[in-house]
Amino acid sequence: MTLRTSKKVIALEARLKDCNNVITLGVRPNFSDYSPNAAEMIRKAEKIYYPTTFYAELFDAMGKKTFPSYHTYKCVQDKIKQTALFDLLEIPHPKTKVFYGKRQKGMIANHFQFPFVAKIARGSAMGRGVYLVKNPDDLHRYCSLPTPAYIQEYIPCNRDVRVVVIGDQIAHAYWRIAPAGEFRSNLAVGATVSLDPIPQSVLDLALYTARKCQWDDVGIDIIENEGRIYVLEANMKYGKAGFRQAGIDYLKFMEKMIEDGKI
Repeated sequence: MTLRTSKKVIALEARLKDCNNVITLGVRPNFSDYSPNAAEMIRKAEKIYYPTTFYAELFDAMGKKTFPSYHTYKCVQDKIKQTALFDLLEIPHPKTKVFYGKRQKGMIANHFQFPFVAKIARGSAMGRGVYLVKNPDDLHRYCSLPTPAYIQEYIPCNRDVRVVVIGDQIAHAYWRIAPAGEFRSNLAVGATVSLDPIPQSVLDLALYTARKCQWDDVGIDIIENEGRIYVLEANMKYGKAGFRQAGIDYLKFMEKMIEDGKI
């Protein structure tokens, strides 16, 4: 069976599988697992959508464009890389340090005062692997994890802003209100969406951050405290609940962005 590609783009991951102008080929662990027809479509495509981190690197090496960009994939679920990039680009970000090994972890209390935030630096999302460390016992439990210690100053705030940047524009932005007694504002832990107006300074910082980091499909989380705004982190695998709350059809939006050549 021959796949029709007229006016359609090629994607590997299933994120756009229900878009009318996208042919989703799936992700194969070996490129040789693709059918000859599918492999030729990939080779001939000007751009591949949602290629995964693995294939994004390969397509970049051969000079093929991807969406999201290769630069976006380099920082997926890697808070350590994100923090280093924020520091290099002088993007406002809470004080953060990474500690490796038992000896370095033993010096955390010399750099941070309780309470502070400790996170699983790589592979965590939706609020998982994020802890409020209030005392030495909490710190000891966190440091027993076999991962680098990613420590961040605690900035009291009961809400943050999720700004979704797609292509070179803000697609959607909304407040996330933390539930009572919870310091995290992730929807996965019970936070609620608010569509109250968002300060222009927050939107400007999110778009500036995405552009400077060369991220073109990202949810950027920003908090405001005592008149200052900080980028907390970037989420390349953001959810769609905020879109649904605002009545935005995400798939139709993406179809239009593709049709208009914006992504």
